[in-house]
Amino acid sequence: MHRNDKLVTTIYATHPRYPEHTLTGHPEHAGRIRAVWQQMDDLKTRLKSVVPEAVTTEMIRAVHTQDYFDILQWVSASNQSNIRLDGDTYADSGSYEIARLSAGGVVRAVDEVLSGKADNGLASVRPPGHHAMPSHAMGFCILSNVAIAARYAQSVYGIERVMIVDYDVHHGNGTEAAFYNDSSVLFISTHQYPFYPGTGSIEDTGEGKGVGYTLNIPLPAGHGDHNYAAIFRDVIWPAAERYQPQFIIVSAGFDAHWNDPLAMMMLSLKGYDHLTRELIQMAQKLCGGKIVFALEGGYNLEALGHGVRNVAYALLGDSTISDPLGMAPNPREPEIKPLIDRLRKIHKLSS
Repeated sequence: MHRNDKLVTTIYATHPRYPEHTLTGHPEHAGRIRAVWQQMDDLKTRLKSVVPEAVTTEMIRAVHTQDYFDILQWVSASNQSNIRLDGDTYADSGSYEIARLSAGGVVRAVDEVLSGKADNGLASVRPPGHHAMPSHAMGFCILSNVAIAARYAQSVYGIERVMIVDYDVHHGNGTEAAFYNDSSVLFISTHQYPFYPGTGSIEDTGEGKGVGYTLNIPLPAGHGDHNYAAIFRDVIWPAAERYQPQFIIVSAGFDAHWNDPLAMMMLSLKGYDHLTRELIQMAQKLCGGKIVFALEGGYNLEALGHGVRNVAYALLGDSTISDPLGMAPNPREPEIKPLIDRLRKIHKLSS
């Protein structure tokens, strides 16, 4: 069924060149996007599919420094393979172009939604972007995809209040860094803590004009469907309603799934689906349904593929949930109320 019996136009942005950036044995490899494509294949006829263009130099420089831009230009011209941009992030001479196409996928989805050509959007992209710092690559990420797209929304469409919600299991430190002094973006991150990249403390709430516009929700290992739902209900909903965003971008990482090999959270695909639908409801209530989901992490290929498929179902208004993996084998979760109470106090969130 479609929401209110109205046919929803959902943009789907992905590019056939994404597998060209890959490294055998690395967790962030071409098989990730192929797993997504396999699950999305039979849904494409219901989506408005587009092949994005690479982001421009101007779009990149709106987020990244000139020195880092020069390094990426050098990588592109180097004709080398397995260049290490940091301890976790590989590249070859073609990787910069693929990263530009990855950021371009998010920008194209944003463009379609904000221009009114689509109601909402899904960007199935790689490499991911939320760890890419303004001045360097980090954590499998080369360009800060969502940050670039948010700046595009601001500069081209005059959006004054963007809300970015990052439910990847890792803290979106690169996205945070791009907007830490900026009240025009409310950045919210749920993440395992302490864990890679080591940032995202509850006390990190922004600087200067950005104080209060970064909302970090650091979670010890073991939290799952019940506690994430409580966080969305008692923290993220009131923060969003106070901020009144004009547009929402979601950094959708599926590595908080209980079967992901790189983390220790306990979300199921059903639990992820609930978070996705809560965000869509926020967009419907606060900003005319204008929301774009951009793929970040997720390293169990089955959870990743079905997770993205479920985002598409939710955006289309279907009630379907695809979950071949089921609930976590040990669903007991840590106590969440003390953290929620502390977050509500720090961020002055009223009942």
